[in-house]
Amino acid sequence: MRQVEVAVIGAGWCGGIRAVTLSRSALVDKLHICEIRPERLEEVVAQTNPASATTDYMDIINNPAIEVVYISTTPEQSHYPIARACMKAGKHVLLEKPIALELAEADELIALSHEKNVKFTIGYSQRFNPKIAYAKKSIADGALGKVVNVMVSRHLSRNLGKKIANRVKLSPAAMESTHDLDFVFWLLEPAKPVRVYSQGAYGYMEDLNGSYDCMWSTITMDDGTLVVVGGGWNLPPSFPNYCGTWIEITGTDGALILDDTSRDNWLNTVAGGTQYPMSTMPGEQVDHVFAGQMGPETIHFLEAVLMDREVMVSPEHARTVMEAYSAADVSAEIDEPVKLPLSNRALAQLADLKAQNAQ
Repeated sequence: MRQVEVAVIGAGWCGGIRAVTLSRSALVDKLHICEIRPERLEEVVAQTNPASATTDYMDIINNPAIEVVYISTTPEQSHYPIARACMKAGKHVLLEKPIALELAEADELIALSHEKNVKFTIGYSQRFNPKIAYAKKSIADGALGKVVNVMVSRHLSRNLGKKIANRVKLSPAAMESTHDLDFVFWLLEPAKPVRVYSQGAYGYMEDLNGSYDCMWSTITMDDGTLVVVGGGWNLPPSFPNYCGTWIEITGTDGALILDDTSRDNWLNTVAGGTQYPMSTMPGEQVDHVFAGQMGPETIHFLEAVLMDREVMVSPEHARTVMEAYSAADVSAEIDEPVKLPLSNRALAQLADLKAQNAQ
C-alpha cells in the first residue's frame, strides 16, 4: 500500500492525539502540523517529529503534496472556512464535530466534497467504542427484535464543560449529546428522526456563558422508536476530563444495557484524590496502546482514503445530527416539540436564538 502525506490543523487536545497517532502509522509518508500557539506547536513537534510545522494553515492548503487533512481547530467557528479551503484544494478532510455552525455551511461543504470527489467525514469517534459497535451488531443480528426505545445519559466533569462552554456559545445538546445522536441514529438506520422535544436546566454553567447545565431531549423516529438523550457538563471537578455514559436499549425480544461510566478503573492518590483514568471521550495513549476511540478513528479515515472505502460517518448523516440538536435548542427555548426537517418557522426561531446568544 502506498504512503500519503498528511496534515493536522489544530494540535490541541484532540488534534494532538491525532498527530501522535499518525506519527506512529506506517501509512504516513510525511506528517505536517499546524498550530497557532507556538508553545503548543513546539510540544507536538517534539512528540511527532513532523516534516513541517507552521502557525498558518494556508501553508497546508498551498502544499499540493498533502492529500489528507485532519481539522481539529477551536473555536468551532473556524471549522467551515478551513474545511472549505482544504476541499477546494482537493484534499480529503476529517473535521471534528460540529460539521458547521449553520446548516447552509454544512450543505456547502457536503456539495463541495462531491464536486471535488474527496472523502469528507466528521469526528464522531463513539462509533469506534467497542460497546457501541456491540450494540450495532446486536440490533443488526436481530437479538433485540424490533427496537422500541433507546436511552443515553452522558455527563462530563465541570472542568471539561467549562473549557468547552467558555470557547463557544453552544448548548450541551450541540456539543455533547451530538455524539449520542450520531450513534443512536446510526444504530436505528434506516429510521429517521421526525420530532424533537427538549428541556434544559440551569445551574453552575449559567454564570459562565448562559448555558444549561444539562439538556434532555426526546426524539421520535419515523418508525415509532423512542429515543431519549441526556447530556450534562457539571460533574464535580475531582474527575479531570471525566466522561460517564449509561445506555439502555430495549426491544420486543430483548434488552441491552451498556455501562460506559469508566468506574472500573479507579486511581486514588494522596496528591490527586480519586481519579478515573482512561475515562475521557477521545481516549488516551497508554504506553504502546491507545485506550479509546480516537486513535482507531484516525487510522480508519486514512485507510478509507488509501483503499477508496466508504467513511464511517457520512457528512449527510452529520448534517441530520446537526438539524436534530438544532431542533433541541429551539424546543428548549420555546417549550414545544419541533418537527424535522426544520420548517421555515423553526429556522427563523433558530436564527433568533443564535442572535440572542451572540449578544
